[in-house]
Amino acid sequence: MSIPTQINHYLQLSGLKEQFSFFDQAFTEKTTAYYQALQQHIVDSSNAKVQWQYSVPELGEGGACSLFGVLDSEPYDLTAILGGQTRANHQALARLTKITEFYQQQSGLAWFGIYQARANLKQELVLVKLSYFGAASRAEFPLNTEFAKISNNSTVGLTGQARVINDVAAYLQQGGEYYTCDPKVKAEACLPLFAQSGKIVGIIDAEDLKQQVFTAEALALLVAVCLSIPECLPAIA
Repeated sequence: MSIPTQINHYLQLSGLKEQFSFFDQAFTEKTTAYYQALQQHIVDSSNAKVQWQYSVPELGEGGACSLFGVLDSEPYDLTAILGGQTRANHQALARLTKITEFYQQQSGLAWFGIYQARANLKQELVLVKLSYFGAASRAEFPLNTEFAKISNNSTVGLTGQARVINDVAAYLQQGGEYYTCDPKVKAEACLPLFAQSGKIVGIIDAEDLKQQVFTAEALALLVAVCLSIPECLPAIA
């Protein structure tokens, strides 16, 4: 499948094509350029600084929300949920780290995370954060309809339909579900990740402290990232 065909397929599958009117030839060309540059960036991931552990906020009562600014005494460790610090898992995280690095360099946004859908140690289906930059944030988002009532991440992970919010305050006033980890966030884009079969295998989440940041240019970069991630995810046994 050619890159332009992959782009068009993703826009349709994710519901983005119904949400915006700027998906034209120029958008396809820009996305293709980002995709090709990203592929070059991740060719050599041997120098990537893989992060197996990272700080997370303490969760509130029932685990429904984070206590902003209060970190858990224990960092989250990816080793268990990935099935060990194997060579294959290290290589997968290294490639995802390079993708995260590329997005940070190109976007200039405040926060970004890559999540994979997989079962945790309790055999509950969750979105687990594998790579990110920015402030400390939740490691796992439950993938169930109850949690989706308050979480864009979970909603996108269940439905495969992208959510792009250029004004969080207005979105909340309209009754939209939203999981607040950092109250300073003004805009968020949460996009699904698909395997070649069309199965939802995870999501990406991008946030910023300014409104209206998710322009055509910004979405071209995000779509290029979403097309690149699935083949880099750790294998699920």
